[in-house]
Amino acid sequence: MATMARTSTGLAYPDRFYAAATYAGFDGSRNSNDNEIGSRFSNEVALILYALYQQATIGPCNAPKPSSWNPVEQSKWKSWQQLGNLAATEAMRLFVKILEEEDPGWYSRASSSVLEPVVDVQMNTVSAENGSLMDTQDKDVVLEGLGSVDIYDLWVSPPISGQRPKARYQHGAAVVQDKMYVYGGNHNGRYLNDLHVLDFRSWTWSKVEAKVGPQSVESPSPINIAPCAGHSFIPWENKLLSIAGHMKNPSETIQVKAFDLQTGTWSMLKTYGQAPVSRGGQSVTLVGTTLVLFGGQDANRSPLNDLYILDLETMTWDEIDAVGVPPSPRSDHAAAVNAGRYLFVFGGSSNATFFNDLHVLDLKTKEWSRPEQHGQLPTPRAGHAGVTASENWYIAGGGDNKSGASETIVLNMSTLVWSVVTSVQGSVPLASEGLSLVVGSFNGEDILVSFGGYNGSYNSEVNVLKPSPKPNLQSNITGAPVRDSASAVRDAANPTRDPQSEFEEGKIREIVVDDVDSKPTKSEREKTNEHIIATLNAEKEELESSLNEEKLQSLQLKQQLTEAKTRNMELYKELQSVRGQLAAEQSRCFKLEVDVAELRQKLQTMETIEKELELLQRQKAASEQAALNAKQRQGSGGVWGWLAGNAPEYTDINDDA
Repeated sequence: MATMARTSTGLAYPDRFYAAATYAGFDGSRNSNDNEIGSRFSNEVALILYALYQQATIGPCNAPKPSSWNPVEQSKWKSWQQLGNLAATEAMRLFVKILEEEDPGWYSRASSSVLEPVVDVQMNTVSAENGSLMDTQDKDVVLEGLGSVDIYDLWVSPPISGQRPKARYQHGAAVVQDKMYVYGGNHNGRYLNDLHVLDFRSWTWSKVEAKVGPQSVESPSPINIAPCAGHSFIPWENKLLSIAGHMKNPSETIQVKAFDLQTGTWSMLKTYGQAPVSRGGQSVTLVGTTLVLFGGQDANRSPLNDLYILDLETMTWDEIDAVGVPPSPRSDHAAAVNAGRYLFVFGGSSNATFFNDLHVLDLKTKEWSRPEQHGQLPTPRAGHAGVTASENWYIAGGGDNKSGASETIVLNMSTLVWSVVTSVQGSVPLASEGLSLVVGSFNGEDILVSFGGYNGSYNSEVNVLKPSPKPNLQSNITGAPVRDSASAVRDAANPTRDPQSEFEEGKIREIVVDDVDSKPTKSEREKTNEHIIATLNAEKEELESSLNEEKLQSLQLKQQLTEAKTRNMELYKELQSVRGQLAAEQSRCFKLEVDVAELRQKLQTMETIEKELELLQRQKAASEQAALNAKQRQGSGGVWGWLAGNAPEYTDINDDA
């Protein structure tokens, strides 16, 4: 059982409150003017700190409402008035809590004469190798200041300065030359696309004012660097690669963005091949010049367990059709590579199911296996973060629907033995979901650096742990050395083994011989030896027979694979031919559409001409009718003139006129 002793129960109020008020500038000191406070905190935070300070030192707000011409004083009065009858001690507690959320390292930078730092000490009872119990002191809670970094397996909160990033989780973090870069993430349900850097030499935050490059030479308009969370952040050459991630408007396939560390410019990398569908919460592991992607959640939040490789030299995606039983569909798991060949996948979740299983993929044979784990097996979890140092795989954070994982654990990837590095207590960032974990260097030794996370509230804290050197752990089940990961993978794939290898590993099969005296004679010993040899030979022949059957089956499978590849090639050629025919048909259809359009245009012209012709014909008919009427009237006038005694005047009419 583990017991916890807290040396500062109650956080030593009100002394810690007045130290916080002095540090924040609310005590009438030189830092207490509004401009100084406003430059250190956002308007919202500054107002609530002011209100809590007034509530703690004066009490409920009884001051008259300021005049409307002073909006600043009105805002301060309203913030204080909204606290009502909040108790002074509660106001003190909330003041300190908010300051610690905004500035986690404030106490280490405050005056050393105020208070001693808060220290949590955990006493763990652990089992020694010989089975006896011994007490070890495990300082598990975050100390303030880097002076304690010299102690192994202790989480420390370093004195951070500079422009601290916004609290977040599901962000990306990567280390390049003693600097940790943090990109994107989720804050209050909103995706981010900002980039920050923490210098391990000065422990100073700064924001990177990144530029955005054009989409391409042909399209000079800038690319859209959409905010994202649940992406993977990988350093490669002089770039930082952001792969996949959840976005507000996701694309159909995975996007690969690159930040150039020399030019400070974002760009979108063009990839080839069959790109995976868009997703977040996947694992992406750098292996040589390739990235290995596994699992995640698609845009519909459905878990995946597909496997892809991205060649960074050709930027070509290729899906891996591995043999064996793969991990079930999952996201928010952790992955690491050992010996440049074996990909380890641990934990994760599939909707409401959380896992603590361990799977290994042999990247050379493309075969999944599930080796036996040893030591203190971890609890199921998702949203954890992992990082490797030599053959040790450190994992922190994560949890299930009930609680966060309080243990920082380590897996020796050669011996497959789990052990607990340290533990934390309470709802702290180190037991959060979606935190990041990287490995850096401090005073020539490796350090683990965690940032952010979500455990009911969004965090922006930085914690540091210097892991102690881990010896080759032994299996506490057999008492014998555990085989390396390569042997574990081979045994998982092929349980039949040569007896000679058993002798080489020092695991001689126990042979039971009946009716043997405690002092056997020479002939009896010879018979026993002959019996052992005969038994071993029989087993060897049986194993050789099984091996020959396996080889024959493997040969048959290879032949079937070759035939399948041949059929696939023929189908591919046929597909190309069909595509060519389809392209020709599409071209012919396009020409026909052009001809139809031209004919339609001519038809419309003809209709217009017909209408004009019909109009002219109507006008001609009307003109002829008018002429006829005029002629008739002229003839009628002549008759009446003759009757009246006036002779008509005749005019010669030219018919050709």
